Parts: sequence; C-alpha cells; structure tokens
Amino acid sequence: MAKGIKEIRKPIVALLHLAAFPSDPNYVRGTTMSQIVRQAAKDLEALQKGGVDAVLFSNEFGIPYRNVADHMTTAAIARIVGELKHDISVPYGVDLLQDPINIIDLAVAVEASFVREQFTGAFVGEGGIFHTDIAETLRRRRQLDAMDLEMYYFLNNESDAYLNDRDYATIVRSMIFKCKPDGICVAGIHAGSDPDSEWIRGIKEAAGSTRVFCNTGCRKENIREKLTVADGAFVGTTFKVDGKFENFIDYHRVKEFMDEVKDFRRGLAE
Repeated sequence: MAKGIKEIRKPIVALLHLAAFPSDPNYVRGTTMSQIVRQAAKDLEALQKGGVDAVLFSNEFGIPYRNVADHMTTAAIARIVGELKHDISVPYGVDLLQDPINIIDLAVAVEASFVREQFTGAFVGEGGIFHTDIAETLRRRRQLDAMDLEMYYFLNNESDAYLNDRDYATIVRSMIFKCKPDGICVAGIHAGSDPDSEWIRGIKEAAGSTRVFCNTGCRKENIREKLTVADGAFVGTTFKVDGKFENFIDYHRVKEFMDEVKDFRRGLAE
C-alpha cells in the first residue's frame, strides 16, 4: 500500500472532482471518457504544482449520489486513476460517493493509500433514507487484506439529517471505540460551507488522539483558524476557478492557499 497522510502534519488533502460520467444526471452528452481523463490530468497537474499534500479523486459531480455506486462510476474512477497513476507524485485516495462498501474494492484496485466516505450512521434527506453498514465495510477491508488502507470517516452528511438523538461528542467517542477511524471529517451544510470552528474544537476534544479534519469550506482567509483547531483539511471548492463548485482547478488559487498553509506550518515549527 502506498504511503498515506498519517505522517503529514496538518495535511491539506485536495479534492479532484471528476467530471460527470455517462451514467450521471449532469453528464454533458457527447463528452468522451478520454476528455474526462484529460480534464482530470489538468486538475492533477495544477494541484500538485500548487503544492498540496495529497489528492483525493472524487465523483463529486455525480450528484445526487447513489447509495450503491453503479458499475460505470466505479469503472470510470478506476480508469482515470490508472491512466494518471504515473503522474501522481503525492499520496492519493479515492472517494466513491456515497458507497461505503464498494469503495474498499476500488481503493485496493487502484492502490490508493486512503479513502474518505460516510462509513457510519443513518441519514435522511432529498434522496430518502441512507444507512451504512460499517460491520460489512470493515470485514471487506479485512477480506481484501487492506488493513494498511487509511480510512477517514464523515461525522455528518453535509445537507442530510443524522437519524440519531445522541450529541456529536458521544457519537465521536462511540465511533472511535467501535470502528477505529484514522480520522474524523467535520463538514458544513454543503460543499464550500465551513463548519463552526468551535464545533470542530469540541469534536477534537472528544476525539482525543484521533485526528479531526475540517471537511468543507476552507479558504485562504480562514485556513489558519481552521488548522488551529483541526488536524488537517480536505479542500475542494476554493481551489476552483472563481472559487465556484461547478468549475475546475485554478493553479493560482491553489498556490496562494498553500503558501498561506506553509507559512502557518512554519510558525508551528518555530
């Protein structure tokens, strides 16, 4: 298994949002898989040149997501990562939204070092009721001998409501005891919306030595604040042209953001 992000201090994991696939509602008719691969290659180059610590390949433009990914989605992500693998110079992971079981097979197939997904809980939203099966997920990980695969768990499902009346601190402690996540990801209400920093601080206190990540809404203007309370961040929208979710990566925005992060981390080392 390739090196993950465990040893990186305050890592910035960049989301590489893959264009919609032929089976997705927002697919642009006539777009070929070769074009989708070429766009992913451009985004990968911009992210790595801009200095990010790791890259997460994600079917973000597949909204609304299926609870079990279709074969087209899994095959498309596998093809893209396979074609780009020799150009990847940082740790990389995959995000199969929102399929918390088949993501393990995908990660093993493309030799990813980490995954991020909604692995626990049950939720309700526009797509109806979504529930996970962490017992099956962890058993699949064991079956495929992928115990070195780092797993980063969503705490909350962004815009969906958690079907759980326990407070989040209790949920975090239970999640860590039962499921042993490598990290917990705290999100705002949707992509590009940041969770309250004091809420992240409270989750971090409950999590103890388990790392807590800001999962959405990090920008150059707030990244110092977020990294003060969190152990790292998954970053997507702010790296896009004009900081808009629907666009692709802007190298200059990545570079400016990472310059801010590197200056912050230098201060921690002094």
